[in-house]
Amino acid sequence: MLPERTDVLVVGSGPTGLTVAATLAQRGVDVTVVDRLDRPPVTSRAAVVHAHTLEVLDRIGVAAPLVPRGLPSQRFTVRDRDRMLLTVPFGTLPSRYPYALLVSQAQTEAVLAERFTALGGRVLRPYEMTGLTPDAAGATVHFADGATVRARWVIGADGMHSTVRELAGIRFAGPADRGESFLLADVRVESVLPRDQVALFLARQGPLVWAPLPDGVVRLVATVPDAPRDPDAQRFQALLDERGPARRPDRVTELLWGSRFRIHHRVAETFRAGPVLLAGDAAHVHSPAGGQGMNLGIGDAVALGETLAEVLAGQPDTLLDEYALARRPLAEEVAGFADRLTRLATMPPAGRPLRDLLLRTVSAMPSARHRLALRLSGLAQRAAG
Repeated sequence: MLPERTDVLVVGSGPTGLTVAATLAQRGVDVTVVDRLDRPPVTSRAAVVHAHTLEVLDRIGVAAPLVPRGLPSQRFTVRDRDRMLLTVPFGTLPSRYPYALLVSQAQTEAVLAERFTALGGRVLRPYEMTGLTPDAAGATVHFADGATVRARWVIGADGMHSTVRELAGIRFAGPADRGESFLLADVRVESVLPRDQVALFLARQGPLVWAPLPDGVVRLVATVPDAPRDPDAQRFQALLDERGPARRPDRVTELLWGSRFRIHHRVAETFRAGPVLLAGDAAHVHSPAGGQGMNLGIGDAVALGETLAEVLAGQPDTLLDEYALARRPLAEEVAGFADRLTRLATMPPAGRPLRDLLLRTVSAMPSARHRLALRLSGLAQRAAG
C-alpha cells in the first residue's frame, strides 16, 4: 500500500532507481520506490558493470556481493571478422576493480534490491503514475488506482519513455527519426572466442557485440534494419555468420531468450525541474556500443542520492542544480562516444581500410590503449562521479 507522504518518491525500480533508493536509505532518508510492473523483468539489456561503477557501488555496499555473480573481463576487443583491430586491456586500470564485470542486468538489479531491502526498503508494485502536481513545497503524484502520494522530491528513474519526465514537461532532445533498431539475446554457442573478453565486431551491416556471461552464456547485441518481434535462434545464427568469426564460425546451440529494442540518441534538456529530478535512461539514452548506459545511470543515481541526502539534512537545494549541471555534460559526452563507436562499425566499404589502419595504430600505442581503457571503464569521469 502506498504511503500518503514520503520525503522522496522514486519512480522506477531498475538499476538507477534501486541505486538512488539504496543511497538515500543508507543515509536514513524516508524513500519510497514504486514501479508499474508487477514483478522485476528477468531479461534485460545491460551486461557489463565497469570499474568506476563498481567503485561507486562500493559506497553503498553493493560491489562486494555483486562481483561473485559476474565474470571479470580483462580486455575489450574490436574485430573485423577474424582480424583483431584493437585490444583495450583493463588489467592496468588504477582501480581496485581492474576489469569489466560481465553480469546480467537482472543479477545487478537483484543485488541492488537485496541491499535496499536490508536497509529497510521495498519496491511497491504495481503502481502506474498518471499525474504530477508540483508546488513550492514538493509535489503530489497521482496513480492509476486513484491513490496519491505527497513527496518533497520526485525522482524519475522510469526509463526512456519516462512518465515523470513527460509530466514534468522536460523536453527530450534528439533526432526525430525512429532510432536504431537492435536485436539482443542470451545464447549458448560453440565458439573459439575467449570467454574472458568482450568482442565488438565491426561489419558493413552494423555492429555485433559478443559478451560472455557466467554459466557459459553469451549475450549478443546487434543493430538490424528492422528487428522482428520474436527473433529465433536461426536469426542470431545468421547474424553471427554475417558478422562474427569466419574461419571457425560460432554455432548457436540454444537460445535462452531473445528480444528487440529501439534506441534514440537523446538527452533531457535539464535533469531538474523544481522538485522533479531525473536519472538514468529517463535523462539520457544512446547506442549500447561500449556498454555505457546502465553504468552512467548508476553514476547518476549515487551522485543524486548523496546530494539529495545533503539537501534533506539542511544544505541548500542549489546543490541539486549542481548535480544537474555536472551530470548532463557527461551524458552528452557518453552519447557522443557511443555514437562514434556505432559510426565506426557501419562505415562504408571505401572507408574501412583507413578505419582499420587507425584502430591497429591505436592498438600498437600503449598510452592510447590506456586512455581508451580509462574512457571505457568510466575512470576518466571519476572526478565528476
